[in-house]
Order: sequence, then structure tokens, then C-alpha cells
Amino acid sequence: MDNFIVLILGGFIIGTLGTLIGAGGGFILVPVLLLAFPQLPPDVVTGISIAIVACNAISGSVAYARSGRIDFKAGLLFALFTIPGSILGVRATKYISPQVFTIVFGIILIGVGIFLFLNKKNGAEKPSSDRRSRNWKHHELIDNKGEKYSYSYNQTIGIIISVFVGFISPVLGIGGGIVHVPAMVQWLQFPVHIATATSHFILAIMSIISVVTHYLQGSYNDPAVVKMIIYLAIGVVTGAQLGAFLSHKLNGTTIIKALAVCLTIVGIRLLLHHL
Repeated sequence: MDNFIVLILGGFIIGTLGTLIGAGGGFILVPVLLLAFPQLPPDVVTGISIAIVACNAISGSVAYARSGRIDFKAGLLFALFTIPGSILGVRATKYISPQVFTIVFGIILIGVGIFLFLNKKNGAEKPSSDRRSRNWKHHELIDNKGEKYSYSYNQTIGIIISVFVGFISPVLGIGGGIVHVPAMVQWLQFPVHIATATSHFILAIMSIISVVTHYLQGSYNDPAVVKMIIYLAIGVVTGAQLGAFLSHKLNGTTIIKALAVCLTIVGIRLLLHHL
């Protein structure tokens, strides 16, 4: 990991997969850092990861914006409610032991992965007649390929989920996409492609706030840490563009299944590391 070529290549892979499934790539980078650098405290691990997630999310959001698949109205609202939780989450990393952090992270990854793989729902149900309260919002989007997306979601539930995602994201350093994408698809009924793109946009805003908070509390004081972030970021920015491109080639079910398999494998690897 000290080799700049390895870091750039690793960043490219993280950027590609993270953008493809709208998860930011932190779910890959955090386990790698925990296994390769066990001496790093949790706040530094999450600080590195969230900085890379920010680079990935910004680059991927630009690509998704060009594709016309970001729901900006929902994205801005949900991003606003992730900010308080994000700040508190960064503060909380100072008080978490490395072993507990790793075990909890592994269990969460496995649980989410199994749920996604076994669940047959893929979101985007047709709006029903009982969704007429002011909490329900109906949106329609047409992407640059001419494909029309029509869906309804409960705004209140979306806000509650966003507050939780805002907190858990910097605590685990994963960007929150592994929670936000499944939640938007399974509970808010967003089409998968809109969910991944919008999640990435939310992630861009939320991760920037987390990076600033990490900087203020000194997570980036070590020059070696900054150097690692720079090399990883070079690969991530490029990989994010490829991930956004590939998302047009895969159907929603394939993307969700890929996310599920990745989460489960990484979670098991982390737990085995502590057995």
C-alpha cells in the first residue's frame, strides 16, 4: 500500500465499483485499511476513507448529472438532513476502540448484504391511490437516453433515514451509500438507477462536511496520510467515470446483487481477521 502505483490502481477499482453501485467505495477501502494498517486509529481510518469517498462522489455525481438520473429535489433535501448526523459521527470516532469498530463494521456489511441478496423487491412500485398525503412525493425524470422514471416516496421516512445515514457514514467511514441505496430502493421505492445516482449526489455533499470536520479535529495531520489520500484520489476520480458509464449497461437487479455479494464477502473477511 506504500507503493503509489498500487494506491492509484486500488483507487481506480474503488472508484469504479463505488460509483457503479452508488456506495462511494468506502466499504472496500475501510476493510483494506483495517487489514493493512491495524495500527491506525479508527478516526484516521475513517478520515482517509471519507476523503476518498468525497472524491469518488464528486466525480461520480458529475457523470450522473450528465446522464440526467439524479433526483436533485430529493437529493438536496436528504443531504441537508445528513449534515447534523455527519458532524456528530465524526466526533464519535474518537471514542470507538479499533476491535469493536472492525467487528461492528463486519456484522453490518454481512447483514445488509444478505438482506439485499435474498430480497426480491427492486423498488419503483407504481404509485397507489393511498399515497396522496403531503408526506408522499411523486417525481418523474427522463434521462438523457429518453428513459422515463415515475415513482413516489414518503418524504418523512426519507428524512429519518438520512439523519441515520449522516451519523453512521463517518463513524464507519463508508460514505453511507451501502445504507442509502438499499433504503431508497426497498423502503422509498426509488428506481435502482435513480437511487444510485441520487445517493452519489447526497454522498458528495455529506462527505465534504465530514472531511472538513475530520480536518478540524486533526485527522489529516500526518503527511503520510495526506500522501496516501492524494494517490488514492487520483485513481478514484478516474474510476468513478467508468463506474457511471457501466451503470448504463447493467440492469437494476444486477447492480443490487453485485452490491450484496461485495458487502457479504468483505464483512466475512473482517470477522475472520478477528477469530
